[in-house]
Amino acid sequence: MADKRFVFIKDNTEDMEVSRPSLTYWQDAWRRLKKNKLAMVGAFTIIIVLLFGLFGPSMTKYSYSDQLNKFKNLPPRLEIFDVGENVNFHLSNDYNIFLVTDDGEVYDRLEPDKLQRDMINKIYVYKYGTEDDFEEVTLDFSYNLLPSKQGFDYDHTIEYNGVVYTQPNDKIFNRTFPFGTDDLGRDILTRVMYGTRISLMIAFIATLVNLMIGVVYGSISGFEGGKVDEFMMRIVDIINSVPLILYVILLMVTFKDNDGLTNIVIALSTVYWVSMARLVRGQMLALKEQEFVLAASVIGVPRYKIIFRHLIPNAMGPIIVSMTMMIPSAVFTEAFLSFIGLGVSAPQASLGTLANNSLSGLLTYPYQLFFPALTIAIIILAFNFLGDGLRDALDPRLRKG
Repeated sequence: MADKRFVFIKDNTEDMEVSRPSLTYWQDAWRRLKKNKLAMVGAFTIIIVLLFGLFGPSMTKYSYSDQLNKFKNLPPRLEIFDVGENVNFHLSNDYNIFLVTDDGEVYDRLEPDKLQRDMINKIYVYKYGTEDDFEEVTLDFSYNLLPSKQGFDYDHTIEYNGVVYTQPNDKIFNRTFPFGTDDLGRDILTRVMYGTRISLMIAFIATLVNLMIGVVYGSISGFEGGKVDEFMMRIVDIINSVPLILYVILLMVTFKDNDGLTNIVIALSTVYWVSMARLVRGQMLALKEQEFVLAASVIGVPRYKIIFRHLIPNAMGPIIVSMTMMIPSAVFTEAFLSFIGLGVSAPQASLGTLANNSLSGLLTYPYQLFFPALTIAIIILAFNFLGDGLRDALDPRLRKG
C-alpha cells in the first residue's frame, strides 16, 4: 500500500507571471523621479528655458545690441487713444507719442514741433503725416489738476483732427516689442534671451569644471587618506577662504584684455569645485571601507581603476544631485557679479547686467527689471525642484513603492 502522506504536485513555475520586472538602479530612479510632479515641472521648465536662450535670439527681428532710439522706453502693454482708421496714439512716460495699429504693432513715433512747444503752459505739438501733408496733434497738460492721495496729478488731453481725447480708450499688448524696450530702444525680449544664454553658459561651464576637477580631487583625497588627505584638504580650505569677488577683481586686473565674461568663467572655474571635492571626499571615506573595494585591492586592481571604476560610479547619485544644485547657484553668482559691474561688458548682456541697467528707471519703467528678475527666479526654482526630485529618486534609502 502506497504511502499517501506525500503528494507530488506539478511544477508550475513556468506558468507563474512575474508581477514586477527587474529594474536597474537608474531605471528605478527614473521611475520614482517621474512620480515627483514638481521635479518633472522643473525638468520641463529647464528645457523651455534652454530653448528660449539657445534658439530664441535667432527667431527675433532684432539683435541684442540694436538701438532703435525712436522706440525707446516702450512698455509691453500700451495704453492707446483710438483715433480711428487703424490708428492709435500711445503716450509714453517721457511725452513721446507713438503710432500703433489695432493689433498692437508699433510702427512710428510722432516728431514734436519745437517751434510750437510751450514748456511753461505744458502744451506740446506733434506733426502727424508727411512733410507736405501733415496734421497737428496737441498734447495739453495745463488744463486740469486732479487731487490724489499723493498730492496732485497732472491730467492731460490729446487733440487730433478737432477731437479732444481725455482718457486712453483701451490697453493692448505690444506685439512689436513683447517685453518692451529700454532707454536706448533695444528689444528687452531679445536681450533677455541673450542674457539667459550667457548665464546658462557660465553655469554649465562651472558645472563641468566641478565634475572634472572636484570629483577627481575629492576621490583621490578620500581614498588615499592620512597625510595626503590632510594636505589636499588644507589647499581646499585656503581656496575656499578667499571671497569670490576678490578673485574676479584680481582677474580683471591681471587679464585686462579679457572681457568680463572670460573673467567670470575663470573665477568660477577656479573656486567652484571645492564644495564638490568636499562632498566626494566624504563619499570616498565611506565607500572605501566596503568589501568590494577590499576584494579589488586583494586581486591586484590598480588604485586608479578602483577609484574610477568602482568608487566614483557608486557615488554618482550624490554627485549628480550636487551638480544640479550648483547650476542655479552659479546663475545667481554670475547675475550678482554682473549686477555690481564685475560681469560681462557692453554691449553684451547677461541677466544681471539687464537688472543693473534698469535701476535708473525702476519707478517709471518697472518692466525693464521685472523680466530679467523673473527669468532668474524661474531658472533657480526649476533647478531646485529638479535637484530635490533627483535627491529623493537617487537615495537608496527611499527605494520603495
